[in-house]
Amino acid sequence: MKSEQLWRTLRPTGDWQSFLPALSNVIAIAREEAALRASVLKLDPYDALIEQFDPGSRAGQITPVFTALKTFLKAFIPQALEAQARRQARHPPKAFVAAFPIEKQKSLGEAMMKAVGFDFNHGRLDVSHHPFCGGVPTDVRMTTRYDTKDFLSALMGVLHETGHGLYEQGLPKQWSHWTVGSARGMAVHESQSLFVEKQIGRNPAFWEFALPIVKQHLGTEALPDWNIADMMQHVHRVKPGYIRVDADEVTYPMHVILRYELEQELIAGHIETRDIPEAWDAKMRDYLGLSTIDNMREGPMQDVHWPSGAFGYFPSYTLGAILAAQQWSAIERANPKINDDVRRGDFSSVNQWRHEKIWSRASTLSTADLIGEATGEALSVTHFTTHLKRRYLD
Repeated sequence: MKSEQLWRTLRPTGDWQSFLPALSNVIAIAREEAALRASVLKLDPYDALIEQFDPGSRAGQITPVFTALKTFLKAFIPQALEAQARRQARHPPKAFVAAFPIEKQKSLGEAMMKAVGFDFNHGRLDVSHHPFCGGVPTDVRMTTRYDTKDFLSALMGVLHETGHGLYEQGLPKQWSHWTVGSARGMAVHESQSLFVEKQIGRNPAFWEFALPIVKQHLGTEALPDWNIADMMQHVHRVKPGYIRVDADEVTYPMHVILRYELEQELIAGHIETRDIPEAWDAKMRDYLGLSTIDNMREGPMQDVHWPSGAFGYFPSYTLGAILAAQQWSAIERANPKINDDVRRGDFSSVNQWRHEKIWSRASTLSTADLIGEATGEALSVTHFTTHLKRRYLD
Protein backbone atom coordinates (compact mmCIF):
# COMPACT_ATOMS: atom_id res chain seq x y z
CA MET A 1 0.00 0.00 0.00
CA LYS A 2 2.86 2.39 0.76
CA SER A 3 4.39 1.63 -2.63
CA GLU A 4 1.15 2.23 -4.49
CA GLN A 5 0.45 5.50 -2.69
CA LEU A 6 4.02 6.65 -3.28
CA TRP A 7 3.64 5.79 -6.96
CA ARG A 8 0.56 8.01 -7.17
CA THR A 9 2.62 10.90 -5.75
CA LEU A 10 5.81 10.39 -7.78
CA ARG A 11 4.49 9.19 -11.13
CA PRO A 12 3.44 12.69 -12.39
CA THR A 13 7.07 13.85 -12.20
CA GLY A 14 8.62 10.50 -13.11
CA ASP A 15 10.80 10.52 -10.00
CA TRP A 16 12.26 7.02 -10.40
CA GLN A 17 15.06 7.38 -7.89
CA SER A 18 12.68 8.27 -5.06
CA PHE A 19 10.39 5.41 -6.06
CA LEU A 20 13.13 2.79 -6.53
CA PRO A 21 13.44 1.66 -2.86
CA ALA A 22 9.69 1.12 -2.49
CA LEU A 23 9.38 -0.84 -5.73
CA SER A 24 12.47 -2.89 -4.83
CA ASN A 25 10.76 -3.96 -1.61
CA VAL A 26 7.58 -4.92 -3.48
CA ILE A 27 9.53 -7.00 -5.99
CA ALA A 28 11.36 -8.74 -3.13
CA ILE A 29 7.98 -9.60 -1.58
CA ALA A 30 6.65 -10.75 -4.97
CA ARG A 31 9.59 -13.13 -5.33
CA GLU A 32 8.97 -14.51 -1.85
CA GLU A 33 5.27 -14.89 -2.53
CA ALA A 34 5.97 -16.61 -5.86
CA ALA A 35 8.30 -19.08 -4.16
CA LEU A 36 5.79 -19.88 -1.42
CA ARG A 37 2.93 -20.33 -3.87
CA ALA A 38 5.12 -22.43 -6.14
CA SER A 39 6.07 -24.80 -3.34
CA VAL A 40 2.42 -25.45 -2.51
CA LEU A 41 1.08 -25.57 -6.07
CA LYS A 42 4.08 -27.45 -7.50
CA LEU A 43 4.47 -24.82 -10.20
CA ASP A 44 7.17 -22.58 -11.57
CA PRO A 45 7.25 -19.38 -9.44
CA TYR A 46 5.99 -17.12 -12.23
CA ASP A 47 3.26 -19.62 -13.15
CA ALA A 48 2.18 -19.55 -9.51
CA LEU A 49 1.62 -15.78 -9.81
CA ILE A 50 -0.28 -16.12 -13.11
CA GLU A 51 -2.52 -18.70 -11.42
CA GLN A 52 -4.05 -15.97 -9.22
CA PHE A 53 -5.42 -14.11 -12.24
CA ASP A 54 -5.80 -16.72 -14.96
CA PRO A 55 -6.10 -20.23 -13.49
CA GLY A 56 -4.53 -22.89 -15.65
CA SER A 57 -2.42 -20.56 -17.81
CA ARG A 58 1.26 -21.37 -17.91
CA ALA A 59 4.21 -19.44 -19.29
CA GLY A 60 5.18 -22.51 -21.28
CA GLN A 61 1.93 -22.17 -23.23
CA ILE A 62 1.85 -18.36 -23.37
CA THR A 63 5.43 -17.74 -24.52
CA PRO A 64 5.18 -19.53 -27.92
CA VAL A 65 1.95 -17.64 -28.66
CA PHE A 66 3.47 -14.30 -27.68
CA THR A 67 6.67 -15.04 -29.60
CA ALA A 68 4.72 -15.77 -32.76
CA LEU A 69 2.63 -12.63 -32.26
CA LYS A 70 5.71 -10.48 -31.62
CA THR A 71 7.36 -11.74 -34.80
CA PHE A 72 4.20 -11.00 -36.77
CA LEU A 73 3.77 -7.51 -35.31
CA LYS A 74 7.35 -6.43 -35.94
CA ALA A 75 6.67 -6.87 -39.65
CA PHE A 76 3.00 -5.88 -39.57
CA ILE A 77 3.16 -2.53 -37.73
CA PRO A 78 5.17 -0.84 -40.52
CA GLN A 79 2.79 -2.33 -43.09
CA ALA A 80 -0.23 -1.02 -41.19
CA LEU A 81 1.32 2.45 -40.92
CA GLU A 82 2.05 2.49 -44.66
CA ALA A 83 -1.51 1.42 -45.48
CA GLN A 84 -2.81 4.12 -43.14
CA ALA A 85 -0.69 6.76 -44.88
CA ARG A 86 -2.10 5.69 -48.25
CA ARG A 87 -5.66 5.95 -46.94
CA GLN A 88 -5.00 9.36 -45.43
CA ALA A 89 -3.51 10.57 -48.71
CA ARG A 90 -6.73 9.60 -50.50
CA HIS A 91 -9.02 10.70 -47.69
CA PRO A 92 -7.40 13.25 -45.33
CA PRO A 93 -8.63 12.76 -41.76
CA LYS A 94 -10.88 15.37 -40.22
CA ALA A 95 -10.14 16.80 -36.81
CA PHE A 96 -12.57 17.07 -33.91
CA VAL A 97 -13.29 20.80 -33.69
CA ALA A 98 -16.23 21.18 -31.30
CA ALA A 99 -16.20 20.41 -27.60
CA PHE A 100 -18.05 17.31 -26.44
CA PRO A 101 -19.88 18.14 -23.17
CA ILE A 102 -19.56 15.44 -20.52
CA GLU A 103 -23.31 15.11 -19.95
CA LYS A 104 -23.84 14.44 -23.67
CA GLN A 105 -21.05 11.88 -23.71
CA LYS A 106 -22.57 10.10 -20.71
CA SER A 107 -25.95 10.00 -22.44
CA LEU A 108 -24.30 8.53 -25.54
CA GLY A 109 -22.40 5.97 -23.49
CA GLU A 110 -25.53 4.80 -21.71
CA ALA A 111 -27.37 4.53 -25.04
CA MET A 112 -24.61 2.30 -26.42
CA MET A 113 -24.52 0.21 -23.25
CA LYS A 114 -28.24 -0.41 -23.56
CA ALA A 115 -27.95 -1.17 -27.28
CA VAL A 116 -25.39 -3.95 -26.77
CA GLY A 117 -27.43 -5.51 -23.98
CA PHE A 118 -26.40 -4.06 -20.60
CA ASP A 119 -29.14 -4.36 -17.96
CA PHE A 120 -29.48 -1.04 -16.12
CA ASN A 121 -31.77 -2.66 -13.57
CA HIS A 122 -28.62 -4.35 -12.27
CA GLY A 123 -25.86 -1.83 -12.90
CA ARG A 124 -24.86 1.75 -13.57
CA LEU A 125 -22.21 4.03 -15.10
CA ASP A 126 -20.13 6.55 -13.15
CA VAL A 127 -16.82 8.45 -13.41
CA SER A 128 -13.30 7.64 -12.18
CA HIS A 129 -9.70 8.47 -13.06
CA HIS A 130 -9.38 5.14 -14.85
CA PRO A 131 -12.23 3.07 -16.35
CA PHE A 132 -13.10 -0.09 -14.45
CA CYS A 133 -15.86 -2.60 -13.85
CA GLY A 134 -16.61 -3.92 -10.37
CA GLY A 135 -19.43 -4.87 -8.05
CA VAL A 136 -21.33 -8.14 -8.27
CA PRO A 137 -23.45 -9.68 -11.06
CA THR A 138 -26.65 -8.25 -9.57
CA ASP A 139 -25.10 -4.77 -9.17
CA VAL A 140 -22.42 -4.12 -11.78
CA ARG A 141 -20.64 -0.79 -11.20
CA MET A 142 -18.84 0.63 -14.24
CA THR A 143 -16.89 3.83 -14.70
CA THR A 144 -15.24 5.79 -17.49
CA ARG A 145 -13.36 9.06 -17.82
CA TYR A 146 -14.23 11.89 -20.20
CA ASP A 147 -12.20 14.06 -22.56
CA THR A 148 -14.20 17.00 -23.89
CA LYS A 149 -11.90 17.12 -26.94
CA ASP A 150 -12.31 13.46 -27.95
CA PHE A 151 -15.54 11.55 -27.30
CA LEU A 152 -14.08 8.27 -28.61
CA SER A 153 -11.84 7.90 -25.56
CA ALA A 154 -14.79 7.66 -23.19
CA LEU A 155 -17.01 5.73 -25.60
CA MET A 156 -14.43 3.00 -26.19
CA GLY A 157 -13.81 2.82 -22.45
CA VAL A 158 -17.54 2.42 -21.89
CA LEU A 159 -17.82 -0.33 -24.50
CA HIS A 160 -14.82 -2.13 -23.02
CA GLU A 161 -16.19 -2.07 -19.48
CA THR A 162 -19.64 -3.03 -20.78
CA GLY A 163 -18.06 -6.22 -22.11
CA HIS A 164 -16.93 -7.02 -18.57
CA GLY A 165 -20.37 -6.10 -17.25
CA LEU A 166 -22.23 -8.29 -19.73
CA TYR A 167 -20.11 -11.25 -18.70
CA GLU A 168 -20.84 -10.67 -15.02
CA GLN A 169 -24.58 -10.20 -15.66
CA GLY A 170 -24.63 -13.33 -17.81
CA LEU A 171 -23.13 -15.67 -15.22
CA PRO A 172 -25.52 -18.39 -14.03
CA LYS A 173 -27.61 -16.98 -11.20
CA GLN A 174 -28.29 -20.39 -9.65
CA TRP A 175 -24.55 -20.75 -8.95
CA SER A 176 -23.93 -17.16 -7.88
CA HIS A 177 -22.65 -18.10 -4.42
CA TRP A 178 -20.38 -20.90 -5.61
CA THR A 179 -16.88 -20.72 -7.05
CA VAL A 180 -18.06 -22.67 -10.08
CA GLY A 181 -20.48 -19.83 -10.85
CA SER A 182 -17.80 -17.13 -11.01
CA ALA A 183 -15.97 -15.78 -14.04
CA ARG A 184 -13.36 -18.18 -15.39
CA GLY A 185 -10.34 -15.86 -15.15
CA MET A 186 -8.93 -12.60 -16.40
CA ALA A 187 -8.03 -13.85 -19.89
CA VAL A 188 -11.64 -14.88 -20.50
CA HIS A 189 -12.89 -11.70 -18.79
CA GLU A 190 -10.68 -9.55 -21.01
CA SER A 191 -11.84 -11.50 -24.05
CA GLN A 192 -15.40 -10.42 -23.27
CA SER A 193 -14.52 -6.75 -22.79
CA LEU A 194 -12.26 -6.63 -25.83
CA PHE A 195 -14.90 -8.44 -27.86
CA VAL A 196 -17.33 -5.57 -27.29
CA GLU A 197 -14.72 -2.84 -27.72
CA LYS A 198 -12.76 -4.26 -30.67
CA GLN A 199 -14.83 -6.86 -32.50
CA ILE A 200 -18.02 -4.81 -32.22
CA GLY A 201 -17.10 -1.22 -31.30
CA ARG A 202 -14.35 -0.82 -33.92
CA ASN A 203 -16.23 -2.79 -36.58
CA PRO A 204 -17.22 -0.59 -39.57
CA ALA A 205 -20.60 -2.34 -39.57
CA PHE A 206 -21.18 -1.11 -36.01
CA TRP A 207 -20.57 2.47 -37.06
CA GLU A 208 -23.25 2.28 -39.73
CA PHE A 209 -25.60 1.76 -36.79
CA ALA A 210 -23.81 3.98 -34.29
CA LEU A 211 -22.94 7.15 -36.21
CA PRO A 212 -26.53 8.48 -36.40
CA ILE A 213 -26.92 7.81 -32.67
CA VAL A 214 -23.64 9.58 -31.93
CA LYS A 215 -24.83 12.66 -33.85
CA GLN A 216 -28.19 12.50 -32.10
CA HIS A 217 -26.61 12.59 -28.64
CA LEU A 218 -23.66 14.88 -29.30
CA GLY A 219 -25.51 17.22 -31.66
CA THR A 220 -25.08 17.57 -35.41
CA GLU A 221 -22.75 20.54 -34.85
CA ALA A 222 -20.22 18.21 -33.20
CA LEU A 223 -19.73 16.08 -36.33
CA PRO A 224 -21.50 18.19 -38.95
CA ASP A 225 -20.76 16.38 -42.22
CA TRP A 226 -18.95 13.28 -41.00
CA ASN A 227 -19.51 9.94 -42.72
CA ILE A 228 -18.38 6.40 -41.95
CA ALA A 229 -15.04 6.86 -43.72
CA ASP A 230 -14.31 9.97 -41.63
CA MET A 231 -15.14 8.10 -38.44
CA MET A 232 -13.03 5.07 -39.26
CA GLN A 233 -9.96 7.27 -39.71
CA HIS A 234 -10.12 7.82 -35.95
CA VAL A 235 -11.51 4.46 -34.87
CA HIS A 236 -8.80 2.57 -36.77
CA ARG A 237 -5.91 4.95 -36.18
CA VAL A 238 -2.55 3.23 -35.66
CA LYS A 239 0.11 5.22 -33.82
CA PRO A 240 2.93 3.69 -31.77
CA GLY A 241 3.03 5.42 -28.41
CA TYR A 242 4.45 5.22 -24.93
CA ILE A 243 1.28 4.55 -22.93
CA ARG A 244 -0.26 1.08 -22.88
CA VAL A 245 -3.81 2.13 -21.97
CA ASP A 246 -3.89 4.61 -24.88
CA ALA A 247 -2.49 2.18 -27.45
CA ASP A 248 -4.38 1.05 -30.55
CA GLU A 249 -5.18 -2.63 -31.04
CA VAL A 250 -2.24 -3.15 -33.43
CA THR A 251 0.49 -1.87 -31.11
CA TYR A 252 -1.12 -2.77 -27.77
CA PRO A 253 0.15 -6.37 -27.65
CA MET A 254 3.73 -5.15 -27.81
CA HIS A 255 3.20 -3.22 -24.57
CA VAL A 256 1.92 -6.39 -22.89
CA ILE A 257 4.66 -8.65 -24.26
CA LEU A 258 7.30 -6.20 -23.00
CA ARG A 259 5.88 -6.35 -19.47
CA TYR A 260 5.39 -10.12 -19.60
CA GLU A 261 9.03 -10.67 -20.53
CA LEU A 262 10.34 -8.26 -17.89
CA GLU A 263 8.14 -9.78 -15.17
CA GLN A 264 9.59 -13.20 -15.77
CA GLU A 265 13.13 -11.85 -15.55
CA LEU A 266 12.33 -9.91 -12.36
CA ILE A 267 10.67 -12.82 -10.56
CA ALA A 268 13.47 -15.19 -11.58
CA GLY A 269 16.07 -12.70 -10.31
CA HIS A 270 17.74 -12.35 -13.72
CA ILE A 271 17.41 -8.57 -13.46
CA GLU A 272 16.99 -6.27 -10.46
CA THR A 273 14.69 -3.32 -9.95
CA ARG A 274 17.48 -0.88 -10.76
CA ASP A 275 17.86 -2.52 -14.18
CA ILE A 276 14.24 -1.90 -15.23
CA PRO A 277 14.70 1.50 -16.98
CA GLU A 278 17.42 0.22 -19.32
CA ALA A 279 15.65 -3.09 -19.99
CA TRP A 280 12.34 -1.32 -20.62
CA ASP A 281 13.97 1.18 -22.99
CA ALA A 282 15.70 -1.57 -24.97
CA LYS A 283 12.46 -3.43 -25.54
CA MET A 284 10.50 -0.27 -26.39
CA ARG A 285 13.08 0.65 -29.01
CA ASP A 286 13.05 -2.87 -30.42
CA TYR A 287 9.28 -3.35 -30.43
CA LEU A 288 7.88 0.13 -31.10
CA GLY A 289 10.83 2.29 -32.12
CA LEU A 290 10.49 4.59 -29.11
CA SER A 291 12.90 5.43 -26.31
CA THR A 292 11.89 5.90 -22.67
CA ILE A 293 15.36 6.10 -21.13
CA ASP A 294 14.77 9.66 -19.84
CA ASN A 295 11.00 9.32 -19.52
CA MET A 296 10.13 7.26 -16.45
CA ARG A 297 6.59 8.67 -16.21
CA GLU A 298 5.68 7.26 -19.63
CA GLY A 299 8.01 4.29 -19.22
CA PRO A 300 8.21 1.88 -16.28
CA MET A 301 6.23 4.15 -13.92
CA GLN A 302 3.07 4.30 -16.05
CA ASP A 303 1.18 1.28 -14.66
CA VAL A 304 -0.17 0.66 -11.16
CA HIS A 305 0.27 -3.12 -11.40
CA TRP A 306 3.88 -3.48 -10.21
CA PRO A 307 3.67 -0.80 -7.48
CA SER A 308 0.66 -2.69 -6.07
CA GLY A 309 2.33 -6.11 -6.35
CA ALA A 310 0.18 -7.48 -9.19
CA PHE A 311 2.72 -9.63 -11.06
CA GLY A 312 1.33 -12.16 -13.53
CA TYR A 313 -1.68 -10.05 -14.54
CA PHE A 314 -0.45 -8.49 -17.79
CA PRO A 315 -0.59 -11.62 -20.03
CA SER A 316 -4.39 -11.70 -19.62
CA TYR A 317 -4.82 -8.54 -21.69
CA THR A 318 -3.34 -9.89 -24.91
CA LEU A 319 -4.59 -13.42 -24.34
CA GLY A 320 -8.02 -11.79 -24.12
CA ALA A 321 -7.55 -10.04 -27.47
CA ILE A 322 -6.52 -13.31 -29.09
CA LEU A 323 -9.51 -15.13 -27.58
CA ALA A 324 -11.89 -12.36 -28.63
CA ALA A 325 -10.82 -12.65 -32.27
CA GLN A 326 -11.13 -16.43 -32.10
CA GLN A 327 -14.67 -16.15 -30.70
CA TRP A 328 -15.66 -13.69 -33.43
CA SER A 329 -14.39 -16.12 -36.08
CA ALA A 330 -16.52 -18.86 -34.56
CA ILE A 331 -19.57 -16.59 -34.56
CA GLU A 332 -18.98 -15.71 -38.22
CA ARG A 333 -18.88 -19.40 -39.08
CA ALA A 334 -22.12 -19.98 -37.20
CA ASN A 335 -23.79 -16.88 -38.64
CA PRO A 336 -22.15 -15.60 -41.85
CA LYS A 337 -24.53 -12.62 -41.84
CA ILE A 338 -23.56 -11.41 -38.37
CA ASN A 339 -22.29 -8.08 -39.73
CA ASP A 340 -25.74 -7.43 -41.19
CA ASP A 341 -27.15 -7.86 -37.67
CA VAL A 342 -24.56 -5.43 -36.32
CA ARG A 343 -25.43 -2.84 -38.98
CA ARG A 344 -29.03 -2.93 -37.76
CA GLY A 345 -27.96 -2.64 -34.14
CA ASP A 346 -29.22 -6.17 -33.46
CA PHE A 347 -26.84 -7.81 -31.00
CA SER A 348 -29.21 -10.56 -29.89
CA SER A 349 -27.59 -13.37 -31.87
CA VAL A 350 -24.04 -12.45 -30.88
CA ASN A 351 -25.04 -12.19 -27.21
CA GLN A 352 -26.97 -15.45 -27.42
CA TRP A 353 -23.84 -17.20 -28.73
CA ARG A 354 -21.67 -15.71 -25.99
CA HIS A 355 -24.23 -16.52 -23.31
CA GLU A 356 -24.51 -20.12 -24.42
CA LYS A 357 -20.79 -20.71 -25.07
CA ILE A 358 -19.06 -18.50 -22.48
CA TRP A 359 -21.21 -16.74 -19.88
CA SER A 360 -23.44 -19.61 -18.79
CA ARG A 361 -20.46 -21.98 -18.49
CA ALA A 362 -18.85 -19.77 -15.81
CA SER A 363 -16.02 -21.82 -14.24
CA THR A 364 -17.37 -25.28 -15.01
CA LEU A 365 -14.50 -25.81 -17.47
CA SER A 366 -10.84 -24.91 -17.66
CA THR A 367 -10.06 -21.98 -19.94
CA ALA A 368 -8.61 -24.34 -22.55
CA ASP A 369 -11.69 -26.57 -22.53
CA LEU A 370 -14.07 -23.60 -22.46
CA ILE A 371 -12.49 -22.04 -25.55
CA GLY A 372 -12.08 -25.41 -27.23
CA GLU A 373 -15.76 -26.26 -26.86
CA ALA A 374 -16.89 -22.75 -27.78
CA THR A 375 -14.79 -22.32 -30.92
CA GLY A 376 -13.98 -25.88 -31.91
CA GLU A 377 -10.22 -25.41 -31.60
CA ALA A 378 -7.44 -24.69 -29.13
CA LEU A 379 -6.11 -21.19 -28.49
CA SER A 380 -4.69 -19.90 -31.77
CA VAL A 381 -3.09 -16.57 -32.62
CA THR A 382 -4.07 -17.01 -36.28
CA HIS A 383 -7.54 -15.50 -35.88
CA PHE A 384 -6.11 -12.38 -34.25
CA THR A 385 -3.46 -11.83 -36.91
CA THR A 386 -6.03 -12.45 -39.66
CA HIS A 387 -8.35 -9.96 -37.98
CA LEU A 388 -5.60 -7.30 -37.92
CA LYS A 389 -4.67 -7.85 -41.58
CA ARG A 390 -8.29 -7.68 -42.66
CA ARG A 391 -8.95 -4.49 -40.69
CA TYR A 392 -5.74 -2.49 -41.13
CA LEU A 393 -4.34 -3.33 -44.58
CA ASP A 394 -5.86 -1.94 -47.76
